[in-house]
Amino acid sequence: MSDFANRAVAASKEMRALFGASPMQQNAHLSAIYDADIWLKREDLTPVRSYKIRGAFNAMRKVLKHHPDQQLFVCASAGNHAQGVAFVCKHFDRKGVIFMPVTTPQQKIDKTRIFGGANIEIVLTGDYFDQTLASAQAYCEREGAHFLSPFDDPDVIEGQASVAVEMIEQMGAVPDVVILPVGGGGLSSGVTAYLRAIKAQTELFLIEPAGGANLAAALQAGQPVTLDTVDTFVDGAAVARIGGATFEVLKDTPPDHVLKIEEDRICTTMLDMLNTEGVVLEPAGALALDALKDLRQQIKGKRVVCIASGGNFDFERLPEVKERAQRSAGLKKYFILRMPQRPGALKEFLGMLGPDDDIARFEYLKKSARNFGSVLIGIETKDADNFGQLTKLMDEGGFAFRDITNDSALSEFLI
Repeated sequence: MSDFANRAVAASKEMRALFGASPMQQNAHLSAIYDADIWLKREDLTPVRSYKIRGAFNAMRKVLKHHPDQQLFVCASAGNHAQGVAFVCKHFDRKGVIFMPVTTPQQKIDKTRIFGGANIEIVLTGDYFDQTLASAQAYCEREGAHFLSPFDDPDVIEGQASVAVEMIEQMGAVPDVVILPVGGGGLSSGVTAYLRAIKAQTELFLIEPAGGANLAAALQAGQPVTLDTVDTFVDGAAVARIGGATFEVLKDTPPDHVLKIEEDRICTTMLDMLNTEGVVLEPAGALALDALKDLRQQIKGKRVVCIASGGNFDFERLPEVKERAQRSAGLKKYFILRMPQRPGALKEFLGMLGPDDDIARFEYLKKSARNFGSVLIGIETKDADNFGQLTKLMDEGGFAFRDITNDSALSEFLI
């Protein structure tokens, strides 16, 4: 094996002092749907419910191997990386200062504090991550601390490669296809580098959220680029710029093997796994599984591994996930309806609804004219085709309307 492969295997062995290998599970439900032998690498079942503990552990381990007197480590993160660093600081009995945005949910702050205990200090600073990162790096320079990057570090990449080491050891064979998410590129570059190093004939598909497709942008430009805007819903993979070291590994990825998935559609997979399998996945953790919908023909009859990268999901977000899933499936729509101000108009409209249609929201916005008023109405149904009949009846009845379901600007203010 190559030097990188040997280092990844060594890192995997060292991790057994910290936690056992995450499970590899064959999934009968997904295998039946896609006519393939589908396995899940359950990184949502590590001690911190994500793979991030691997890179943090390996990076700190390597620093302490060469600089055993290093006492202070720093990171900037609002999520999984923070929890991984906290856990590893406690394991090595080193002090960690974890910088988090002031907007970080209390649940994530509490979990980070639990994992690190007395070994960590949490500093809340900055409204946006870039501000938090700048504060963390300034602190490192001032205090002589070691900065633990969430992805753009060779030792982090090497640590994330342990996912592939375990996967092959557990399966006893190399899979035909591996599907994994991309954020900053630490996991994807680690797995890619290891499979290349052992000369595995495995087809790789890398999956990005549509609102944070930094790898696709970098491949098109031939170098890492910074996205102008990023949709933060898939927070575990919402990164504006892929890492330089990670892109060096991924730069030869065929563009048609990088898929972009709409954020709302990811929610349908999250709900399906929760309701059918009892598996709790965060949005980034569901990316690889959701991509199966687009890869049905490529994976048919093959042995496929999806990396379920994380399960740090706050159930307070469940209503939003359900809402997004319904909209993605076409089962819920929002309209601004111009309602005639005459007796019987509302009753006439209600008569247009079918037996499977339900009003989920009804709100008068304003009386726009003496004879008409604007109404915001949300409708749920059991079959997306029902909306075709409803809009046809509204047209025939002379009810002017506008579908604002996918109008992000109006939705943000009205829904």
